[in-house]
Amino acid sequence: MPQKNQPSGKPDEFLLAVDAGVRTGLALFGNDGKLVWYRSHNMGSPASLKKAIYPLLKSIDCLVYLFVEGGGPITESWLNTATKLGINACKTDAGIWRKELLYESEFPNSQKAKENAIKLAEAEIKKSGAPSHNKPRHDAAEAILMGIWACKKINWIEKIELNH
Repeated sequence: MPQKNQPSGKPDEFLLAVDAGVRTGLALFGNDGKLVWYRSHNMGSPASLKKAIYPLLKSIDCLVYLFVEGGGPITESWLNTATKLGINACKTDAGIWRKELLYESEFPNSQKAKENAIKLAEAEIKKSGAPSHNKPRHDAAEAILMGIWACKKINWIEKIELNH
């Protein structure tokens, strides 16, 4: 990766947003606030997921931020592993970022919030030019939206522009 301040046109720091669970949503953002890639993985079990966290985080060069939505032991595994690797880690809740990104009418309940997250994430995928192999599942869609919110929180973007 190029050193900071070199005009490479590519980000040199990254943020990973994770919708934690056995079915995990992931979204990687560059320090320009653009979505780089998104994924959804069914890890099969909490034990399999815990084993996958370290190699996944280690595989992303220049990963400096991890934002995790969720709670419990799975979320703690993400946060603890990131801390051990020197990655800035933050836990959040869907209720927090949804209030800042979505209109109240877009999340009257969990199902409606997930449906709207997919629509908004599809627009973000197109806007960013990130590779799109398929329609994002709700976990990846929520990771994308949370990642946008996180980029704003760490000042990688000035404002959030979603196509509602």
